[in-house]
Amino acid sequence: MIRTERRSSPYTHRERRRDSVRLGIDVPLLLATFILSIFGLLMVFSASWDFSYLEYGEHTYMFYRQLQWLILSVIVALITTFMDYHNWRRLAVPAMVVVVIGLLAVFVVNEVRYGSARTLNEGSFMPSEAAKLVTVIYLSVWLYSKRNLIREIQFGLIPLGGIIGIISGLILAQPDISAGATIVFIGGVLFFLAGADLKQLFILLMVAIMLGWAVVQVQPTAKTRVGDYIAGIKDPTQAHPHVRRAIESFVEGGVFGVGIGEADTKLVSLPFPPTDSVFAVVAEETGLVGTTILIALFCIIIWRGIHISNNAPDMLGSLLAGGLTFWIALEAFINMAMMVGLLPVAGNALPFISAGGSSLMVTLASIGILMNISRLSKVRNQRQERMSYAADGFRRSDRRRD
Repeated sequence: MIRTERRSSPYTHRERRRDSVRLGIDVPLLLATFILSIFGLLMVFSASWDFSYLEYGEHTYMFYRQLQWLILSVIVALITTFMDYHNWRRLAVPAMVVVVIGLLAVFVVNEVRYGSARTLNEGSFMPSEAAKLVTVIYLSVWLYSKRNLIREIQFGLIPLGGIIGIISGLILAQPDISAGATIVFIGGVLFFLAGADLKQLFILLMVAIMLGWAVVQVQPTAKTRVGDYIAGIKDPTQAHPHVRRAIESFVEGGVFGVGIGEADTKLVSLPFPPTDSVFAVVAEETGLVGTTILIALFCIIIWRGIHISNNAPDMLGSLLAGGLTFWIALEAFINMAMMVGLLPVAGNALPFISAGGSSLMVTLASIGILMNISRLSKVRNQRQERMSYAADGFRRSDRRRD
């Protein structure tokens, strides 16, 4: 009688484990994204109730608009999840052209809102938000194509400075100082990840510092905000009014918060509660516990992003994952740190949470790209496992014949 071999091979065990997540999705990243998106929708509803009525004449206008953008953003995220990230090599240039046209169109349309011309279509789209995502994609593709030459200054630092200078310059002219600075930071980090030498990185850092100083001296808004920041560091009572109102929200929230929808500062003193100040609303309504959980969810996204970058199939995937992860983390850090006076007041949105369709769409599109890199990494690993197991099988077969 032939005995059936019941002992499962390591490959079969991995096969069963893979079947439990058939699509190869990074589960922690997916769960963190889902929770942040739903929580963000809830906070937009709470923070915009009064603000939306004053601005648009309807209490739920901003909430329903955010819901529509969330649905559309999920569709975009699904597309980027199942679209091979290598396709961005041929899409990067057209995408950058579209972004530049959008940034130029801002000046032609000239929709001035809160002292800046940053939007199109009556404030529903901000090209500068799309510019952040496209800059990560474009620079990742460009640095990947020049990976053997970036240590030479004429092929590395000089063209990189030109790319960053054009995009950040168009954004600074709106003016949107925080978005322009974000573009510069993204470029520097990707240059570092691509393997640039320390000399070029030092030059880039010095140029960025000098340009930043010049912007602060020339741009009145930047000069005022930096002055308020320095004054607030010396004496918190002299901080920017936005920061003082936000700190009041943190104090009111305490450990457990006053409850969703019960915050007072969003009604009487906190500026832009559904957008720039939404973290302060989270702090007042959910307290220290809620803000800690929120930060933990962002940490999960950072952890998974770094993991995906380290395990990417190639350098392009590693640059994309690293750049997108850094960008999301930077946006979240700037918004939160600004609310507690650790940075000058800036207009960066809190990813997933702040009201704004452009920010939500590019953030979820970025998560989709991370998911795709993760999926292709798993496919590569599974193929290697099959080849390794097949090779072991041939060797065992040869030994039995011997």
